[in-house]
Amino acid sequence: MSSVCDKSDDEYSVIGDKGDIGFIDFENCRSICSYNPSNESSIFNISVPFPLVQGKPQSGVVGETVFDSVTIKNIGVEPLDLWSVSIYDSKPENSFTISLMEPPNVNSDLQYIQDFMESFSLDDRVLGPGQTLTVWLSCKPKEIGVHTTAVHFSIGDETIERLVFLLAEDKISQSLSSAKPFSRTRNKKQIIVDVHASDVSFIVGRRPSKGSSRSHNNRLRNYPIPANIRDMVLNQQIPAAVGAGLTKTNYGSYFKTLIAMEEIKLEDDMRTYGMESVIMKIKKKQFLSLEVPGLAERRPSLVTGDYIYANIASEYAPENVPYQGYIHHVEAEEIYLKFDQKFHKHHRESQLYNVQFTYNRTGMRRLYQAIEAAERLDKNFLFPLRSSKLELIQPKPFEPISCALNEEQLSAIKMILASKGGSPYVIHGPPGTGKTMTLVEAILQIYVGQRNARILVCAPSNSAADHILERLITMKSMNIDRCEIFRLNAFTRPFEDVNPGHIEFCYVEDFLFKCPSYFDLMKHRIIISTYTSASLLYAEGIKRGHFSYIFLDEAGQASEPEAMVPLSQLYSKGTVVVLAGDPMQLGPVIFSRDAESYGLGTSYLERLFGYELYYSGNDNYMTKLVRNYRTHPAILRLPSQLFYDGELKPCKEESSIFSWEGLVPDKDFPLLFIGIQGCDEREGSNPSWFNRTEVSKVVDVIEDLIESQGLKEEDIGVITPYRQQVLKTRSALQSFGRENIKVGSVEQFQGQERLVIIISTVRSTVKHNEFDRIHYLGFLSNSRRFNVAITRARSLLVVIGNPHILCKDPHWNKLLWYCVDNGSYKGCFLPEREEFSMEGCTGNEKAQELHCGYDCVDNFQSSDIPWDDADNGNPSEVQWGEEENGKQLLNSSWDEADNNFQPSDVPWE
Repeated sequence: MSSVCDKSDDEYSVIGDKGDIGFIDFENCRSICSYNPSNESSIFNISVPFPLVQGKPQSGVVGETVFDSVTIKNIGVEPLDLWSVSIYDSKPENSFTISLMEPPNVNSDLQYIQDFMESFSLDDRVLGPGQTLTVWLSCKPKEIGVHTTAVHFSIGDETIERLVFLLAEDKISQSLSSAKPFSRTRNKKQIIVDVHASDVSFIVGRRPSKGSSRSHNNRLRNYPIPANIRDMVLNQQIPAAVGAGLTKTNYGSYFKTLIAMEEIKLEDDMRTYGMESVIMKIKKKQFLSLEVPGLAERRPSLVTGDYIYANIASEYAPENVPYQGYIHHVEAEEIYLKFDQKFHKHHRESQLYNVQFTYNRTGMRRLYQAIEAAERLDKNFLFPLRSSKLELIQPKPFEPISCALNEEQLSAIKMILASKGGSPYVIHGPPGTGKTMTLVEAILQIYVGQRNARILVCAPSNSAADHILERLITMKSMNIDRCEIFRLNAFTRPFEDVNPGHIEFCYVEDFLFKCPSYFDLMKHRIIISTYTSASLLYAEGIKRGHFSYIFLDEAGQASEPEAMVPLSQLYSKGTVVVLAGDPMQLGPVIFSRDAESYGLGTSYLERLFGYELYYSGNDNYMTKLVRNYRTHPAILRLPSQLFYDGELKPCKEESSIFSWEGLVPDKDFPLLFIGIQGCDEREGSNPSWFNRTEVSKVVDVIEDLIESQGLKEEDIGVITPYRQQVLKTRSALQSFGRENIKVGSVEQFQGQERLVIIISTVRSTVKHNEFDRIHYLGFLSNSRRFNVAITRARSLLVVIGNPHILCKDPHWNKLLWYCVDNGSYKGCFLPEREEFSMEGCTGNEKAQELHCGYDCVDNFQSSDIPWDDADNGNPSEVQWGEEENGKQLLNSSWDEADNNFQPSDVPWE
């Protein structure tokens, strides 16, 4: 490396004060380590100690001395003045030393050990022509993480610097190392069947049993993606229908185009999972099984009813016609398939196949259907610019059934009971404020007080819907008639996935979930389902207005087309619609970044807050819950300030059972930030990141909690943003017999809580921050993911990460210094303090931002561009929901299936 500075002759023999190298990101500044000693000087050569290996620091073990030699050689013809060799600075402090003797080892004799001397600097000396001096650089790490030092060599008129990085590990982190370096393979997968070609040809497989043997009253149409929309998306163009923004006049074309953009992205993603030269095994005589690596982690996400195309992996195979295979069963990383009988007859287990994945379009077709039907809804329901209620609602008093309710919950239920329909009523609030409890109480009040009322309750995931069912049927103060409550499941849902205690509330035939007939459905007063499964009710013939109340729980997690599935066909003017959720938490998971940014990532609940009736806090339309019963006040304080205008009121009753002694300095401040400088790593062909040193620290904290605090495994949750970090953490915990600790992404923890939450942030280099931001990965630059992550803990929150990276994000920066200011930081040295403006982070500012982004005041004129201006055609050229040229499209008769595609259930980074 070039010289650091110039000094006068009389300064060289003086050892100066220690310097400060600060945080050095070797990934982001790798050039500083790319020394070429032969190019540095024509008169001397200094070797490179501890050189990076494949771009990463070499490893050492905590407690053991690691050393490497540095040679200084005079390659000139004159004597060379070596004024000093000194440790300029080390992080952690004083972790590196230098010596003229090789550090002793276990075989060294006593005299050698006694003679060995090490220090932070060496005295000046002269090197004759051709002479070489060997200096030893040693490190005895006391803690895990990256250790860094800068060694200065003052030679003649120059000072040469060598930067050194060493990764200190323990047994846990070493056990998680990868033997296979990361190599991104981007081989283009062979297309076996071009499903969009006009002359597509394949032999159809055998479908699983349908959800119903009856013909439906309302049939699901095909909704093929218009060719011009597909062409524009594939050419990375944004159709004008979405580029112009959402208005009253383009609701259908706007959302159908967004759904098409998402579907095209899903097609492309599924295609990348194709495999070549794989084998299939015979299972249970009637199936062929195929192992799909990563399937257990839902990558790809495959369910019963999806299918693949397969052909023999040989260009010489006679009659190599593609076969379509349907998935009949999914088990861990194995799928059970049925093809045409001819395929099974000629199959040999030694035969190699190429396979191409695709997916059942039913879930997407239901979204198209819902948006098409939503176009017929009252415009004031979709765009509530003015009050649809002629007079103020008079709250209706009631006697609570379930439990003691607070003022805001009582107010919300009174308004719901008194409402006569119109625009949705919204219950919103942060985590732990009792949104679901409020819904359950409202449902029970309607059930008891309105015998003729019919109630539909929907949630975005099976687990959330099951939770509502559990709350209703286990209410001690009353019993709901078993025949009057029904849990509607998709037929693709595995039977074993359902709590045995809930089976009696479901409709099951031969261990398959099915939808009852129209007449049986009419008998139930309360029906609970996921958003998408609610389409089965319309398919069976249930008409608008049948349900007096429609409750949508966790509405902030569903895209607007998903929310329209239960609303568009079942809502009527007199139906009371109630949405519950938090627009400041994670929204729907959308795979197409363009579709997300243009509106598909905005929930119906969030969009409503762009209208004055909601963001103004009008009691006729919304209630904000502000009393938190989950979280310790100290944990709650920061998210309250950042996201909820400081309005949250902590109401958690603290227990003195856990003192957190030895873990946090102050039991009244149960937050701890543990700073670690680790390494971002990837392995094999897996693009997901992991950080082994953070995994080790997670395990240490958990062992301390269980051994010293007496916690149960079920009390602890670990949140981390990358799939590979999840797997590494689970592996490490399993080696300690800790298999009951939930480890997952933020998405997997939304709606859940634990007594203790440990967050592993993984990232240790700023280099990848921008990539993560663009691709919505990790924690940084994602305020909602941050909000959800830090509000899952009831009594203790532990954050493990690199403070020098996390401080670059304004929210994590606030959390870091919040812990530091309260004396609750441990670990590596801290960065310089930097304050960020938090403008735009509060709820009211978010609402105003949304208000400006939609046609709330009819001033977004550019969005009135008609459909045909988008493609220089006319509306008749874009026909949603029809067959093309009489050709039957994919899965057109598969309308009984429910793919049950829940974005919140796909926790991939």
